[in-house]
Amino acid sequence: MAGRIEDYALIGDMQTAALVCRDGTVDWLCLPRFDSHAIFAGLLGTEEHGFWRLGPAHAADAEPPTAARRTYRGDSLILESEWDTPRGTVRVIDFMPPRDGAPQLIRIVEGVSGRVPMRSVLRMRFSYGRVVPWVHKHEGRTVAVAGPDSVWFDTEAETYGKSLTTYADFTVAPGDRIAFTISWEPSHKEPPALPEPEQSLVATEDFWREWVEHCTYHGPYREAVIRSLITLKALTYAPTGGIVAAPTTSLPEDIGGVRNWDYRYTWLRDAAITLSSLLRTGYREEARAWREWLLRAVAGDPENLQIMYGLAGERELGEAELDWLPGYENSAPVRVGNGAAHQLQLDVYGEVTEALHLAHMTGLARHDYASLLQLKLIRYLEDHWDEPDEGIWEVRGPRRHFVHSKVMAWVAVDRTIKLIESGDADGPLERWRELRDDIHRDVCEKGYDKERNTFTQSYGSKELDASLLLIPQMGFLPPDDKRVIGTIEAIQRELSTTDGFILRYPTEGEHEGVDGLPGDEGAFLACSFWMADDLAMIGRVDEARKLFEKLLSLRNDLGLLAEEWDPRRKRQVGNFPQAFSHVPLIDTALRLTASGAYGG
Repeated sequence: MAGRIEDYALIGDMQTAALVCRDGTVDWLCLPRFDSHAIFAGLLGTEEHGFWRLGPAHAADAEPPTAARRTYRGDSLILESEWDTPRGTVRVIDFMPPRDGAPQLIRIVEGVSGRVPMRSVLRMRFSYGRVVPWVHKHEGRTVAVAGPDSVWFDTEAETYGKSLTTYADFTVAPGDRIAFTISWEPSHKEPPALPEPEQSLVATEDFWREWVEHCTYHGPYREAVIRSLITLKALTYAPTGGIVAAPTTSLPEDIGGVRNWDYRYTWLRDAAITLSSLLRTGYREEARAWREWLLRAVAGDPENLQIMYGLAGERELGEAELDWLPGYENSAPVRVGNGAAHQLQLDVYGEVTEALHLAHMTGLARHDYASLLQLKLIRYLEDHWDEPDEGIWEVRGPRRHFVHSKVMAWVAVDRTIKLIESGDADGPLERWRELRDDIHRDVCEKGYDKERNTFTQSYGSKELDASLLLIPQMGFLPPDDKRVIGTIEAIQRELSTTDGFILRYPTEGEHEGVDGLPGDEGAFLACSFWMADDLAMIGRVDEARKLFEKLLSLRNDLGLLAEEWDPRRKRQVGNFPQAFSHVPLIDTALRLTASGAYGG
């Protein structure tokens, strides 16, 4: 059985990523891209669906021992795990070097004290655990082949095969270093070059050290901010600049339930807010690459803007269920692809425009097509802003007039007006000023409940929605407006869990709720960070700081966050690690630092 979600560490090469459990097991790895088929899918099934365990040897009928300590080496994505055994201490160094040729996962075993018996157990299963590859020797190297894929396994340790699994048993003493590498290559090509693990380790450490040096944030939450930035960089697909929402699929929002989705794609919303955080912490190159990705993805067809695309801008992300996988802790179905790709979510126009506006305001070199795209988006919104949509949370129920969607349509128009006013674009200024006023008036009249002094999830509804917390952050209304304060306090009353975290919206347990799905979910971490932001904006800074630091305590021992927190089970749930959790962490840290609202 897979570990708890927070038991995993992330390693990656900015084209794909692996999850490594506390017991030294790699339970998830897709090659060669984030959205490729997994060769280790044990995370969503059993050991029969693929894994790679490397750690101290143990009895066959015993659980693998978990590491006594683990950490990332400095400000990097190099994982170091240490086991203390009766025979001594051993360290395993796991990393994926930034790609220069074949993708590689490298594991170096280092003896620290005593003489420790070790075992590597490698079970490759292609196509998400469904296909057993042909494993054989080729010029002294072990290679697994199935269809278009080949994975090459290199080590100085002696290996042997048993039960369709590759083993290595060895002992390490102080100073010993034994490396293991898997490399992927299309099966019709020549074998990948022999790995050079020690040189790759040095190069990987140098890469991350140099990248982190560009960070301009030096406040009291620097450790948390840096780890979140590294995580966001790891979720960036380097060849195109696209940013995945998470490197996993179908980790459940409700353990045992059906709320299991594939997040290995680029959501415009998630990527836009990620861009915002990167820009505000000094990472302009990533912002430039994302803008180029956006322009290619949308290319010539902004009227049919999708909410998400593939890593290279692919439009077709057809959803399917993998019925041979039982799911994480029996949370079925396991899904690949995402049927929400063609939903109408009007808020995306606002997030994209806000990102382009911020890039412009922070001095990113002007791009004529980026300005033209903004104008095209507003021309589309002129005719469609007053339509119902599926909203930010991608409901699979009927379309509604979601308040957040209307607010973000207002943001799109407002930021484009500012672009025209700056002289960097031409457009019908007066007409769009009237449009901006019309949207604002519509929201305040139809999306506001005067009796309860709160905005609501959608026009005419009584439900609340945590996305309403973005109203002051987007400048739609000032923080001291009584309607803003009333909304914040209503969400605290009606959408807070017992431990003070924020739900996205009400769910209906076994009954189908507003999102068209049965079951409940955990507290959505981004929403809880938004609450901390809002509390700081309305002057309740001590309360904001306490909530923020409580949220920081939910991170696992390596500083990573999934999508949600399950208040009943006291554990992380949802896809992991989640960009949409780490971005608002950075944003709230910046706001609290600017306000001086931090302890110690």
